Amino acid sequence: MTEPGRLRIIGSLLALLLVAFGTVTAWQVADRSAAADDVVNRSEPLSAQAADIYRSLADADTTAADGFLAGGLEPRAVRQRYENDIALASRNIADAAAKTSGSEEARAEIELLNRQLPVYTGLVETARANNKQGLPLGGAYLRYANGQMSNTILPAAKKLWDLETARLNDDYRRAKALPWAAWGLGVLALGGLVWAQRRSYHRTNRVFNQGLLAGSAATAVVLLWLVAGHSVARLQLDTSYNQGAKSLSLLNKARIESLQSRGDENLTLVARGAGAEYDNEFRSGMQSLAGKNADGRTGLLAQALALANDAKGRDSIKTAMKDAQAWWALNGKARASDDSGNYQDAVAQTIGGDLKSGKQAKEYTGICFDGVDASIEAAVAHEQQEFQHAANAGRGALTGLGAGAALLAVLGATGAVLGIGRRLSEYR
Repeated sequence: MTEPGRLRIIGSLLALLLVAFGTVTAWQVADRSAAADDVVNRSEPLSAQAADIYRSLADADTTAADGFLAGGLEPRAVRQRYENDIALASRNIADAAAKTSGSEEARAEIELLNRQLPVYTGLVETARANNKQGLPLGGAYLRYANGQMSNTILPAAKKLWDLETARLNDDYRRAKALPWAAWGLGVLALGGLVWAQRRSYHRTNRVFNQGLLAGSAATAVVLLWLVAGHSVARLQLDTSYNQGAKSLSLLNKARIESLQSRGDENLTLVARGAGAEYDNEFRSGMQSLAGKNADGRTGLLAQALALANDAKGRDSIKTAMKDAQAWWALNGKARASDDSGNYQDAVAQTIGGDLKSGKQAKEYTGICFDGVDASIEAAVAHEQQEFQHAANAGRGALTGLGAGAALLAVLGATGAVLGIGRRLSEYR
């Protein structure tokens, strides 16, 4: 009930508040910094790797159909591309199995991919062997292999991609969460220090208490650093998501859509007059990729173009859109040839080669598909750089904040205790 007793209580409460402020700030900053680090080094790379698995598998399926259309002895380049796709997918699946942790669902999809991929490659080899001998059974095996890929393997790869993307979004949410507890304690501690100084002034007519003033300054610095650092980190992480991760997701979807459309286009011809289902899938995929009749106003490429924030990114996507439009037009010519019974011209207009007239097909859909794929790949590489730059900047904004906050809070608590101690010494 005495003034010295009240001063001891005030000093203890101020010291407790400041230590709590420093502890909570260090804890919340460490949590957000770890989440930001996961975005850069774990979840985004795993999401990108899952997308690569999907892309490699889809490309392998497309390339297998390309080789089948080429006839008995497929071009070496086509065969090499197929083998490279399968090898890349296998390596990425093994790598994902080693890196994926804490997700039973992800591990289940990886196990499914490991089991089913050899089944698919066996069916493709059987189709290839029959095709070399000129046996029509090869087409049936290839369609069955495509069914295995489309109905079992690619859905598993898509589920893995979705799971890793969901983890990426969760890490973003954790990294950007506002540190309300630290902010609240900081405001409360600073208010308590100001109140203690005001109380001291009214009772002693001394304008400044050096200890309490030092504690207030340290608390204000920590609070301002926390607000500024987290705001910058949040802004940069938003940028990395909107101009990096979100764009990458759209571009990966666009690339996969183009691969599946190419596969459906090839299988329409492989089916020899019974490919209406594949042709419908092709048209649906192209509309998803480039809009109705590749108009450039809707579709995944148009959405990616709207998110591109510089000329380099926009140019690659615009090139892909032009190639998609040309692809659509040439596919119409190939379908017209096939529907009129001119299968040889339809194949030449799809994968190249000699027309029925004996002339070499100078324009065919394969060139346009390769252009779309290459342009999207370039856009993906550019957006990956944009993501890395912004995400690293966001993570860097939190560097040192946790340790600095803890140190300054301890110094502030020490200043407050010394300031109160100075007043207590006047009663001795």
